[in-house]
Amino acid sequence: MTDPKTVEPVDRRSPEKALETLTMALDALRTGAYLTDDEGCIIGVNSGAEQLLDRTAAELLGQDAHDMLHRTRHGEPIARAQCPVRQAVFAGGTAQGTGEWMVRGDGSMLPVSWLSTPCELDERTTATLVIFHPRDVPGPAAALPDRPTASLSELERLALLAETTTTLTSTLDVDEALRRLVNLVLPRLADWAVVDLITERDEVWRRAVVHVEDEALVHREELQGPMPPVPEGSPMPLSRALRGVSSALAGPETYQGPPDSGIAVEQRRLFDATGMHSAVIAPIRGVREILGAVTLGRSERPEPFTAADVALLEDIARRAGLALANAGLYQRQRKVAETMQRHLLPQLPSVPGLEMTARYLPAPNASQVGGDWYDAFALSDGATALAIGDVVGHDLDAAAGMAQLRNMLRAYAWAQHEPPSKIVEWLDDASLHIAEASMATLIYARMTVADDGQPELTWTNAGHPPPLLVTHDGVADYLTGGHGLLLGIAAAHGVPKGRVDATVTLPPGSTLVLYTDGLIEASGHSLDEGLERLRRNAASLAHRPLEPFTDRLLERSRPPQNEDDVALLAVRIPG
Repeated sequence: MTDPKTVEPVDRRSPEKALETLTMALDALRTGAYLTDDEGCIIGVNSGAEQLLDRTAAELLGQDAHDMLHRTRHGEPIARAQCPVRQAVFAGGTAQGTGEWMVRGDGSMLPVSWLSTPCELDERTTATLVIFHPRDVPGPAAALPDRPTASLSELERLALLAETTTTLTSTLDVDEALRRLVNLVLPRLADWAVVDLITERDEVWRRAVVHVEDEALVHREELQGPMPPVPEGSPMPLSRALRGVSSALAGPETYQGPPDSGIAVEQRRLFDATGMHSAVIAPIRGVREILGAVTLGRSERPEPFTAADVALLEDIARRAGLALANAGLYQRQRKVAETMQRHLLPQLPSVPGLEMTARYLPAPNASQVGGDWYDAFALSDGATALAIGDVVGHDLDAAAGMAQLRNMLRAYAWAQHEPPSKIVEWLDDASLHIAEASMATLIYARMTVADDGQPELTWTNAGHPPPLLVTHDGVADYLTGGHGLLLGIAAAHGVPKGRVDATVTLPPGSTLVLYTDGLIEASGHSLDEGLERLRRNAASLAHRPLEPFTDRLLERSRPPQNEDDVALLAVRIPG
């Protein structure tokens, strides 16, 4: 380095020489110091920083100071927007703090007090000087304890609450929300986490008892299950939390006296089985009701919970309550929607000599009814009508349109002894003026017995995936005839209808499969791939009885990332 006695005045030297001179001067300090440029990268470091951080200058220079050094007390990275040191560096003023941590070269944590201030290298170049020294430790470095300590800094508490909000509100599944809640608090705050939820019938169910064992979360299922009813007027902590009265600290001594309720008995059992010496209990509140309670307990770490921990758990439980309330509402709406959808779909007729079964699967991520449907019914001339369709949309409008189309189709088919193409032409005209379905696909077929005693299928196809016919010998082919436009296209735009019929003889022991596009469509894959997957699976299952044939076909053919409803109608011809 340059001899400090020959250094030029600051205003005449280059930024590089100024940096070199300033770094030499910092070596005289009996503490750590580094310089960063306007992007937060380290451009200078003194020998004290090398010693305190257990890193060489070569390892530090050019690195982003925040990414390389700044951590929580547990060694976790800090979000840039939440790091006081980084905020001070970019604010351009002088600031100081006493509650931060830096990671050393050996991975241990160094608690530091720090000061940052801007400085000029020349008239056009500025830098930031950060000076730091060990805080409340006898030597140059302090290692992180083997496990998180009892208390969190205010910044860490705010970060935990923010993480709780984003993590819990991003799922609408109750079980997943509970899993995420446990992962947030263990092992960061406690050794044990217990969640009690109140069911729709005001029963209490202990949904989770989880323990940290060798850094893994272990569910103690023998401690989970139904709980006694919530006692009115009980002063015990869990009972008060489940009534939404208050949060509280508790310990094994809390439940050592004569129990005032069944819940008190279960709590004594919990403390005996877990060895918890300190616990904090808070109610989980929904928008208008109490959803349950969450308990955090410590058995291995010696520090008892404090009043500050009660306040923190209340904040966490409040956020958990909103997430669980939303998830519960979603699941109730989904159940109602699925029930409504299933009641809109018909019971299959009993046709002598034929086996018939149907399935309907809702979209995995939808809470609304959809437009997929199937139908089968006897006609007045003795034929059997088969239909499957899909109204565009996944909402009440689609469900209403589906029900209207199905009912109109039944009326036309029963009253008019016409081929399927004619029936669908009338249905297409009527749907424009009567039904609430803007567009829909449909296959309508008539199954009859020919003069030679063989069953025949005559059908027309309005833009729907083709039927699949599987022989008893495992030959599977799509019935591609009778194809025409979707419903709602020709009538709305004046396109000539031109619907046609197709007819095929159904071999003994064969299976006819009608399905909707949710069974073959998958994001990132072509329709031909889905059709081929369905054909091969159906062929491999040809010898299965009809019910397991249908279940296995759905299980194997439905794409894993399917986002659509699936309706399926299968008919087995006598062998």
